[in-house]
Amino acid sequence: MEDVLLPRVARGEEIAVRECLSRYGDLIWSLARRLLPTSADAEDAVQDIFVEIWKNAERFNEQVASEKTFVVMLARRRLIDRRRKLGRSPQVQRIDETTLDTPSQGRADVLELADEAEQANRCLDTLQKEQRRALELAVYHGLSHSQISDCENAPLGTVKAWVRRGMIQLRDCMNLSHTSKGGSK
Repeated sequence: MEDVLLPRVARGEEIAVRECLSRYGDLIWSLARRLLPTSADAEDAVQDIFVEIWKNAERFNEQVASEKTFVVMLARRRLIDRRRKLGRSPQVQRIDETTLDTPSQGRADVLELADEAEQANRCLDTLQKEQRRALELAVYHGLSHSQISDCENAPLGTVKAWVRRGMIQLRDCMNLSHTSKGGSK
């Protein structure tokens, strides 16, 4: 098991800051590249996120979440904020007249992803409360089955069943949504 770095970062230990950058840099970079439109935006975001980690390291509590979960949730919030901000500010771009007649593939992908996210949220609402909670803890908070078991005060086997059955129901619901919309899935 890796040693916990954030308390050392909070105390200002320079080596802990470097280890934190090394341990979480690739993870945060991949999140930033997935959520932001350009590499330049992602680079700026990663730098800002590590400053936020440094500023907020003292807020980390092992009793609430793992260090990785804390870092990912902080990064995710900052990336969503940045993405929203980018969406509000006008982007100055030269117009390439040769592409005016074809729709932007990137825009189509974003719209399709937004539609799928909306479908997934509707499908999540159909799950039993325990299944939905277990999936939210696993997917959004990055908790393992055993951590969910502890958090929900439920047997490990029960948690695994909630997650498995919930995933099956989500898959079936999403497939049904695609089929009813004339999709190929």
